[in-house]
Amino acid sequence: MDNTKFDESTQKELQTFLDREQAQARLHSSIHNLTSMCWDKCITSTPGNYFARGEESCLANCVERFLDTSLFMVKVIEQQRQSIGQ
Repeated sequence: MDNTKFDESTQKELQTFLDREQAQARLHSSIHNLTSMCWDKCITSTPGNYFARGEESCLANCVERFLDTSLFMVKVIEQQRQSIGQ
């Protein structure tokens, strides 16, 4: 797409829109990967109306660990960015 046809304000608006859409796509991808990973790890029986013993807690723990790890990584990356900017 040739942005030179748009004024600066429109270019910024388009960039903001694209950034939001890309962030949303990354979020959806992460959720899909998390769901797949935790399901494969925790669901050991044929799914029915209820989870087998331990599957529900396994899923909860898997999701919590994934989120904890993601938050930790974001904090480390942010600290690295700040230290580079100083």
